[in-house]
Amino acid sequence: MNFEDIYCFFRNPPPLYLNQELAVCYILDILLQGDSYGTELIARLEHESSTYRLSDTVLYSAIKFLEANGTIVGYWKKVEGRGRPRRMYQIDSEWVGKAKELAYFWERYSGAHPKSVDERALSTGS
Repeated sequence: MNFEDIYCFFRNPPPLYLNQELAVCYILDILLQGDSYGTELIARLEHESSTYRLSDTVLYSAIKFLEANGTIVGYWKKVEGRGRPRRMYQIDSEWVGKAKELAYFWERYSGAHPKSVDERALSTGS
C-alpha cells in the first residue's frame, strides 16, 4: 500500500451492500413511486445509486418482512418484454404514511453517503 492507493480508494470506493433495515426503507421509497418487482429493485439501485448494492437474499428477506406486516402486497403480472409473469409489489393503501416516513430514512441516508469523496478534498494528495 502507498498513499496513492488511499487516494484511489476514496476517488472510487467499492459499493456498500445494504442491510435489511436499509433495504426495507429503499424498497418503500421505490414503491412509493410505483409498483415494482425484485430484479427491477436491484437494477434500479445499481443504476440510480452506484454507491450501493443489494443482494437477492437481503432483498427478499426485506420483502418477506414487509409482506408479513401487511405493508406491501404482492400480485402477479405479465411484464412487457419479459417471458414469464413477475411478482409485483405495491404499498398497501393503509401504510402509505408510514412508508413515506421510512422512505425518508433511505433518502437521508443515501444522500449523506456520496459515491466518492469530493475531488477538491483529494486534490492535495495527487
